[in-house]
Amino acid sequence: MISLRQHAISIAAIFLALALGVVLGSQTIASDLLSGLRDDKTNLQGNVDQLQNENNQMKGQLGAADGFDAANAGRIVKDALAQRTVVLFTTPDADPGDVDAVSRIIGMAGGSVTGKVSLTDAFLDSTNGDRLRTTINNVIPAGTQLRTGAVDQGSLAGDLLGAVLQLNAKSAEPQSSPEEMALALDTLRSGGFIGYDDNSVKPAQLAVVLTGDSSSAETGNRGSVIARFAGAMDARGAGTVLAGRPGSANGNGPIAVMRADAALSASTSSIDDIDREAGRITTALALQEQLNGTAGRYGTGPKASAVTVGATPS
Repeated sequence: MISLRQHAISIAAIFLALALGVVLGSQTIASDLLSGLRDDKTNLQGNVDQLQNENNQMKGQLGAADGFDAANAGRIVKDALAQRTVVLFTTPDADPGDVDAVSRIIGMAGGSVTGKVSLTDAFLDSTNGDRLRTTINNVIPAGTQLRTGAVDQGSLAGDLLGAVLQLNAKSAEPQSSPEEMALALDTLRSGGFIGYDDNSVKPAQLAVVLTGDSSSAETGNRGSVIARFAGAMDARGAGTVLAGRPGSANGNGPIAVMRADAALSASTSSIDDIDREAGRITTALALQEQLNGTAGRYGTGPKASAVTVGATPS
């Protein structure tokens, strides 16, 4: 007869065997799982290495293309802006290198930059809209009628600065007196809306509004303010180009806003690759195109119609 002790020992042996089986089985499973993870890691590392090599190759090709464009920029834009004048506007996120490069390409095209005006954070902040509108209404040149449709802060400011810093498209004559221009600029600067060096800005036939890489996803309606400012500037002079880095053509970025507005994009040219030599060359060519009364959407970003002026539409 089996005693209670023997029965207990049997049960214990059964559980011990089960535990041992679980341990041995789990070790086998763990070994297989670890082996599988090692294989996955190896495959993923191979994919990463391949993508990195492809990325390095594309960077090399892009660098070579930039080098080629830079070497031939002078020939491409020669006389495109002969005897023409351009005023530059920059947003807070505009890259200084892009500003210098655009100034250089304008000079290579035979044009000259008559001044650089920076638009400040206060200028672009919608909470300052009423204060900016009040400031603008106090410095409108005598005999100048701002457009009735210009009610938002970007359009109003572009209309005013266009009136004092853009030459008449037909006569190439100033649209305000030097005193009226100085009053408007000084008042806007005193209000913290713009920046410029004293006696460094004169009216021009054309304008470039240079922005950065921001899609404005985190900066509210700044993209709309910049786009409408550029559009209003365009309406006052012989032409305006809005140029920025790739991010500006995405989301609510300035170029994205302009390209989404049929009226704005039909009259004002936009360029979304100003960080590349091709985009800088395109800026000079687009300004020339503006003089001829046409506009385009250039670059490689969303809604671009072609890589550059004269290229086959994408």
